[in-house]
Amino acid sequence: MKRGIFFLMLLVSVFANAQQLYKTEPDISYYNNDVAAKNTYIASQCKLDIYYPTNVKDFATIVWFHGGSLTGGQKQIPKALTNKGYAVVGVEYRLSPKATAPAYIEDAAAAVAWVFKNVAKYGGNTKLIFVSGHSAGGYLAMMITLDKSYLKKYEIDANNIAGIIPFSGQAITHFTIRKELGIKNTQPIIDKYAPLFFVREDAPKMLLITGDRELELLGRYEENAYLLRMMKLTGNKHTTLYELQGFDHGGMAEPAYPLLLKEVAASTKQILNH
Repeated sequence: MKRGIFFLMLLVSVFANAQQLYKTEPDISYYNNDVAAKNTYIASQCKLDIYYPTNVKDFATIVWFHGGSLTGGQKQIPKALTNKGYAVVGVEYRLSPKATAPAYIEDAAAAVAWVFKNVAKYGGNTKLIFVSGHSAGGYLAMMITLDKSYLKKYEIDANNIAGIIPFSGQAITHFTIRKELGIKNTQPIIDKYAPLFFVREDAPKMLLITGDRELELLGRYEENAYLLRMMKLTGNKHTTLYELQGFDHGGMAEPAYPLLLKEVAASTKQILNH
């Protein structure tokens, strides 16, 4: 009898997942028309895709910033994040050298502001907005959350972000920005373009994920380890670091996606039950 009930519940679960419907709306401009009209690069580049469940409400949203050293790449909806009950927003942003700092950071903030102001129309919960991304994308996610000034421009408190989950994000000043300033990429800098510069006790929950310290790009693991240490010293108790041993900078993304999904699920449950 118990076995029969178990299989019935399993079938119900499978059927429910099969019935979950999703829709993608591509190429949405996240700057208003006045801003886009003054800058042709913004008008052509600063767009996002939103993938969302259509037959449920109050879902969490993952804003995903692509990698590419701030010089390449394009917006994407990672396949590993689809069909999980969440909305996923893939963001395109301006790239160096056509644009220079802080343009791409400002774009990341504008995209997140768009999500805060619009996701409820799609059925999303504004208390459940998570920011993530790989490499340069992880850097952008950290910058716009730890440095509150970027979202403050849109009258949004960065502390309302539900969580930051950067994949191998640069914690010191990004090497592309250093290149723009004529500084070699082996010269560590911590200034206003470094997430480390903005460590604070009241920052949102943050899950740092890197590849193997011996296989990572430059000192990426050590930067994140230092960020973790400094966050703890400020009194922040909500920052965690995972090192994915055996995986290099590019290869660490795939095994990191399940950690991202687990974090979103746990934080969503905690927020909704608070």
